[in-house]
Amino acid sequence: MNRELIQEQAKKIAPLATEWRRHIHAHPELSYQEFETCAFVQARLSEMGIRYEVIATTGVVGIIEGKDPQNRIIALRADMDALPILEENDLPYKSTKPGIMHACGHDVHTACLLGAAQILQENKEAWTGTVKLIFQPGEEKNPGGASLMIRDGVLENPKPQAILALHVNTTLECGLVSFREGKVMASADELYFTIKGKGGHAASPHLAVDPILISAHLITALQQLISRNNQPFNPTVLSITSIHGGTTTNVIPDEVKLMGTFRAMNEAWRFEAHQLIRQISEGLVQSMGGELDLHIDVGYPCVNNDARVNDSARSLAESYLGASKVSETELRMGAEDFGYYAQQIPACFYRLGTRNEAKGIVSGVHTPRFDVDESAIEVGIGLMAWMGAQLTPP
Repeated sequence: MNRELIQEQAKKIAPLATEWRRHIHAHPELSYQEFETCAFVQARLSEMGIRYEVIATTGVVGIIEGKDPQNRIIALRADMDALPILEENDLPYKSTKPGIMHACGHDVHTACLLGAAQILQENKEAWTGTVKLIFQPGEEKNPGGASLMIRDGVLENPKPQAILALHVNTTLECGLVSFREGKVMASADELYFTIKGKGGHAASPHLAVDPILISAHLITALQQLISRNNQPFNPTVLSITSIHGGTTTNVIPDEVKLMGTFRAMNEAWRFEAHQLIRQISEGLVQSMGGELDLHIDVGYPCVNNDARVNDSARSLAESYLGASKVSETELRMGAEDFGYYAQQIPACFYRLGTRNEAKGIVSGVHTPRFDVDESAIEVGIGLMAWMGAQLTPP
């Protein structure tokens, strides 16, 4: 398929795709509640003449067949859910739903995939193979929409030989993209501790079992667990992010609740650490006279980019945009349920730059003033169509 043709069509489609993005941005929906967005995607695919099905309640899977459909099968994925954040931007297309906002760019992802789908559909005689379009729900919340899509057969009939996904990057200048071979994002597990003691008067701590004091020791011990058990060159984060206990100054409470997150880049160490967290927590709490309820909610796996797919995708990006527009993605301890796909088939998760300091577009994802330079949408559309049509599967 001709690169110049894709670039020309991406430029032509970009204004429409920008309107799609703005519509989705103005009508955000939380994880697993993407009913309007699902219907919007279906309507656009129907207009394009692309056959699709709905799975996992609010997920959409489309199929575009080029010449010799069995020759190569590539999946392109976008996520559709928003976050429980009150938008503070003053924009014509700001969220119409108070307390819900597209603060992670999933509106951009969906618009880019729709735009790429239109290019691929209109030129399906010019490329070889099959492209599977995956519009998934629930990336922001366990168990992860990717796991539900896989459960419902998204990677079957036909089975993709590789899968690609883009994600906006607010630290990368608009017009640039980035790639990284191997580990690129961390696993993410949620930690829930309930420390039970014996309440009493604050003036008589010897008659109580103080869960606040136990919590203080536990938080410190958990940090030492990482610093003294983990191999120093193995990225790991354990953060306690919430402490709830007590109601006044002169009462020792009966219990304290802690919440936190555990993130790792190594799946074997990840589950070894779960056992250490449990052993150390139970032992410490019991040694201080308390009782512990601990729940570890196992979340998304590490995102691991297949070397061959990453190399092919990066090479295509350089040929499409020019080598100067392609850089190396930095490691991040953030998580993405795209890791579930990467566990099943060769995958590449790459970044699309959306930052523009001159326009004041600098706020990070998951913030109330997040926005993107929308000229990135043309890049996202064209590059995704180019890779969908040209990627060499491993």
